[in-house]
Amino acid sequence: MDLGISGRVAIVTGASAGIGYAVAEQLLVEGTSVVVVARDRDRLEASAASLRERTGGEVFAQPMDVSSPTAATEIMEGVMGRFGRLDILVNNAGRAHAGGLLDATEEDWEEMAALKLTSMRRMCRAAIPVLAKQRWGRIVNMSSIGGIYPNPKLLVSHVLSAAINNLTKGLALEVAPLGILVNAIGIGAVATDNWAANMIPSVRRRRPELKDAPDEEVLAVVGRESTPIGRPGLPEEIAAIAVFLASARNGFVTGDTIEASGGADRFM
Repeated sequence: MDLGISGRVAIVTGASAGIGYAVAEQLLVEGTSVVVVARDRDRLEASAASLRERTGGEVFAQPMDVSSPTAATEIMEGVMGRFGRLDILVNNAGRAHAGGLLDATEEDWEEMAALKLTSMRRMCRAAIPVLAKQRWGRIVNMSSIGGIYPNPKLLVSHVLSAAINNLTKGLALEVAPLGILVNAIGIGAVATDNWAANMIPSVRRRRPELKDAPDEEVLAVVGRESTPIGRPGLPEEIAAIAVFLASARNGFVTGDTIEASGGADRFM
């Protein structure tokens, strides 16, 4: 299926690995030029080189900590200086973070809010004037099913995910007359390095029987128990949804949070 985005320009944040990398790869396959953003310069440059080799597409690596107050402006300046346009924004920066109201620290809340929500708001605000001038644009925000079905042991992440869902809905209503569609994806358990690093230790602490199990076994057990389809998701499966939402084929879906959780109605 031709998604109608060949020749367009996209930004993907959090793109050095996992879901962000998979989204960038599928956009490149569709003929989109992609600006990949992440904070670790060396890892990002390696990922950009891999993406070029795998797809032959045009990739521009922009190392940046998106939680910085000036990041969104600097990223947009880089994109416009390189391409002179922007069509698609995929806000993927962030990570899962364990912690309830009583055990999460103030620093946890502040760091995660800056990384997941504030950076997303700033990126949208920086991108929308450019998208509005051409009367066409797509924004995809990565969220979590925890924003719909919160787990008290993951309250830091899930409160912010609920805010992302609300931001997505409200922003979609605001910019629809400008030809810009805004959607979110509520992600469940997906097998990424980020998920393993941030969530598997929490599972081990709560599940003594998995304390010494390999990461692959922990992930397999969680996938069997928490998803009706019996396994965790793959980054490529989330990317396929994101790229459709970001495409010209999507002309009527906006303001939605698409649940991509293998049928699960809870996060772990």
